[in-house]
Amino acid sequence: MSPERIQGGCVAVRSISHSSSFSSKCNHSHSSPSDDSTCGTPVWRGKGLTCVCFKGKGVHARVCINLTPLQASSLLSIIDIVMEERLKRLRHRTKVQFDASRPEHQEALRALWHATYPGQELLSLVSDQWKQMGWQGKDPSTDFRGAGFISLENLLFFAKTFSTSFQSLLRKQDGKRAIWEYPFAVAGVNITFMIMQMLDLDATKPRTFIRAVFLQMLSENEWAFDLLYCVAFMIMDKLWLEKNATYMEFNDILKSTRSQLEKELLMDDVLRIEDMPSYSLLY
Repeated sequence: MSPERIQGGCVAVRSISHSSSFSSKCNHSHSSPSDDSTCGTPVWRGKGLTCVCFKGKGVHARVCINLTPLQASSLLSIIDIVMEERLKRLRHRTKVQFDASRPEHQEALRALWHATYPGQELLSLVSDQWKQMGWQGKDPSTDFRGAGFISLENLLFFAKTFSTSFQSLLRKQDGKRAIWEYPFAVAGVNITFMIMQMLDLDATKPRTFIRAVFLQMLSENEWAFDLLYCVAFMIMDKLWLEKNATYMEFNDILKSTRSQLEKELLMDDVLRIEDMPSYSLLY
């Protein structure tokens, strides 16, 4: 069973074990029976059995599974454990500062270069070549201070997972471009920092609904942060073009990007990063 999202007492799943007790119909009431995006609340029946609604998503049908209170509690405990472990790893990633003396950090930087410019030799980790990627100087390590090593990981994830979109943004291929463009790599670092602030990952308990929603997504996909980063980059570039922005307006565009992310994350039918409307911008 792969959990997607918890809403109140309901759990959305992607696959369900055939060993569970199923009923093809949900017999208890929903606030909107015709709306597959709505979950009802669990109903306690007979000797403690509960009917838990599993929300349909795409090809995932809504079914009811009869669980004992102990089984329901165990399921939620498993989801909580997965979420806490992934949150712990993500928090650790956000605390790691880029260290040019560490071999694994040097290798990640080389990997970013080769993913960005395949076939083009990198002469040195400190080189004027880096400026063509949009770093402020010839030593990228000085630009990682704001967001740390995870900002390099985000860029590398984007380059390898959505290489076409990555290259299009890097080379400013889409739309009518401005005379003064944003520096690609530095913009990426700023996007990482913006998302870290938006999600408030260091809080002991969720202080915003945005963070709570994201944690549910993280429990379903450990790469939710990296995927959200890619979506944010595409939104930022789209807004840049729509507003015909200049470099002096970059911070305003970044704020608008955050607002758009928050709006989409709060949509009722968005259970995963892939469900966000702007995810379709990636190709």
